[in-house]
Amino acid sequence: MGTSAQSDTAGPAPQADSDLVRAALGRPVEHTPVWFMRQAGRSLPEYRAVRAGTAMLQACQDPDLVTEITLQPVRRHGVDAAILFSDIVLPLVVAGVDIEIKPGVGPVVAEPVRTVADVDALPDLQPEQLDFLTTAVHRLVSELGPVPLIGFAGAPFTLATYLIEGGPSKEHARTKAFMYAEPEAWQRLLTKLSVSAAVFLRTQVDAGASAVQLFDSWAGVLSAADYAARVLPHSRAVFDGLGDRAAGERDVPRIHFGVGTGELLPLIGDAGADVVGVDWRVPLDEAARRVGPGYSLQGNLDPAVLLADRATLDAEVRRVVEQGRAARGHVFNLGHGVLPDTDPGAITHVVDLVHQLSARS
Repeated sequence: MGTSAQSDTAGPAPQADSDLVRAALGRPVEHTPVWFMRQAGRSLPEYRAVRAGTAMLQACQDPDLVTEITLQPVRRHGVDAAILFSDIVLPLVVAGVDIEIKPGVGPVVAEPVRTVADVDALPDLQPEQLDFLTTAVHRLVSELGPVPLIGFAGAPFTLATYLIEGGPSKEHARTKAFMYAEPEAWQRLLTKLSVSAAVFLRTQVDAGASAVQLFDSWAGVLSAADYAARVLPHSRAVFDGLGDRAAGERDVPRIHFGVGTGELLPLIGDAGADVVGVDWRVPLDEAARRVGPGYSLQGNLDPAVLLADRATLDAEVRRVVEQGRAARGHVFNLGHGVLPDTDPGAITHVVDLVHQLSARS
């Protein structure tokens, strides 16, 4: 990874020339950019205060709350990017699927998808249903100034697991059984979900998001062969659905992240990502070897380390920064989301330390 910024005669917008975008594309940076999955969330007292009395899915559709909550970690921690405050199931909810996020449980689907007819009955997400999202992103881009905003969507496989299981699952047995037993219905379901995710991301990019991240939280339950044959084409379709990059259509960096995907890392990048997100299980230098030289990496401090003593935290941050130098570009992040019990001061400290360790000389 380079250590000095380049001057661009074209005079790009400050978000487009940010360290996040540069690192994502393997260009020289002033310092390693830092942001955290779930940086806007329960670890922040200001988040808990503003969310009090408002259901999660309601908050995600309120442009005022989306704007405020997305900005909170930028103000407090000085992170190098904002991530849109949203939820992985929101496109389904907006389209008309009956889903409730139950405290302590997660998303619960009123009528799970179990048959071909259930797949065909799923409503399609329409762009005109996303006016709230356009409003929120416009406001955020204006408020953030030079800080880039990352758009957000759930990947088709992970959304399929919620629809089929009816809620969170450890084994995802129903999902995999449906995938094996109903290949045509599986294909139709993931095609529907890929179109929905692409619509959701296009709306954010058209409103000014500087990058996008596709979350495939549960892809790690699959073998590499099943992922390659039954899931990868649909994740690729999401990124392809943003437009023709060669023609300059929504040519923003694409980040692809999954949990427990160490055996899938070469395939994760092949879906069309510029940046492969890595959880805490695989060291970044080894991840760089697995994905090859054509990708940047994001990650991958274990979220639990933020709960440890400061000396341990510092040592682990130094290790991640050093191992990240093996990739063509590195975006510092956690290997999953910020845990609710995390001290906000520890997050701010990590941002400062990463900047200090990686600043160009």
